[in-house]
Amino acid sequence: MMENNELLRTADGATLAFLGDAVYELWVRRRLVCGGMCGSKALNDASHRFVTAKAQAAAFHRIEHLLTAEEIDCFKRGRNSPHLSVPKSSTGAEYRTATGFEALCAALCLCGRNDRVDELLTAAFAAEERD
Repeated sequence: MMENNELLRTADGATLAFLGDAVYELWVRRRLVCGGMCGSKALNDASHRFVTAKAQAAAFHRIEHLLTAEEIDCFKRGRNSPHLSVPKSSTGAEYRTATGFEALCAALCLCGRNDRVDELLTAAFAAEERD
């Protein structure tokens, strides 16, 4: 099995985004459950609000100013992935931004920086709740 550092170095942006999608969705689900929400319908409805390309792009823009140069590079690897098919529910720019956001989540996770994932996503949610 490939080591995390090797995977991070060699994986393309779309591969990182694939993993980052799961990292992000797990974070959202954990936040909802730990926040006291119960019931699969309520949890699915609430999580859908956060896991769309449009919502992920908005979350990225709320935390963009907090990112290091290295984190921005990880974001760009995902954002600049070729051959992305855009869903009807978002624009091309939103989808590319969301893909970059997911790649960033994956890169941080692969580096063992779950604390940083939590810090950034907590900041994104806090800003979203103020908007």
